[in-house]
Amino acid sequence: MNLEETLQKLVDLAAIYGIKIVLALVIFIVGRWVAKSLSRIAERTMIKRQMDLALQHFISSLVYYGLVIFVLIAALSQVGIQTASLIAVVGAAGLAIGLALQGSLANFAAGFLILMFRPFKIGDYIEAAGTAGTVEKIMIFTTELKTPDNKKVIIPNGAVTSGNIINYSANDTRRVDLVVGVSYGDDIDKVKAALREVVLADQRVLADPPLNIAVSQLADSSVNLIVRPWVATGDYWGVYWDLTEAIKKRLDQEGITIPFPQRDVYMHQVA
Repeated sequence: MNLEETLQKLVDLAAIYGIKIVLALVIFIVGRWVAKSLSRIAERTMIKRQMDLALQHFISSLVYYGLVIFVLIAALSQVGIQTASLIAVVGAAGLAIGLALQGSLANFAAGFLILMFRPFKIGDYIEAAGTAGTVEKIMIFTTELKTPDNKKVIIPNGAVTSGNIINYSANDTRRVDLVVGVSYGDDIDKVKAALREVVLADQRVLADPPLNIAVSQLADSSVNLIVRPWVATGDYWGVYWDLTEAIKKRLDQEGITIPFPQRDVYMHQVA
């Protein structure tokens, strides 16, 4: 084969494959632009529906990268690469990676469920996986909490969804449960009247549901009364602490005794 024939063959190959390469690049560039546009449309739609911020980022990213993979396969097919075998190789690699990353995939699936069903949102105070704190971030693999003493706790999403989730912020109101013990010699009606006056003096206590004060137990050393006012969720701990102090001061003023455990010990002298 002489030089002229070689050059002619190269020109023919360039004409054939050059057009395919150009078309593949066009498919990839246009497809990537379409993927970005659809991702933005999906994100704007979720913003209008006031969906969770973490869910917006997750779904928009999922739409974008899923479309990019589809566009990449289409571009490679245009060049002449057998995409069927490529898909099979990618599938086999995905299976191997999936087996190696079972825990991570479980956390990914759990994160998807959290974002879809929203048992809690950012800013809620929850208890999950043996830890309680305010939700700072909800990510694909982990959930980040901030404890009341300002510690950061990162919990795998699989651990969050594998047990009970207690969301203290889910409802607008909460009931404050207090137990007050008085001596058997005190007048129960007087005690209840004093407790009711102290609790209702706090402006944060709600009128509905009504306050409940009742004798709950005749204990060994005291008569125990339950005091159960309802408050806004954000006022819970402030009311709990303030009422505990106010009740102690008021009972002292009324001369009502808060007993402590007592035990009689009898001594027998042995000859």
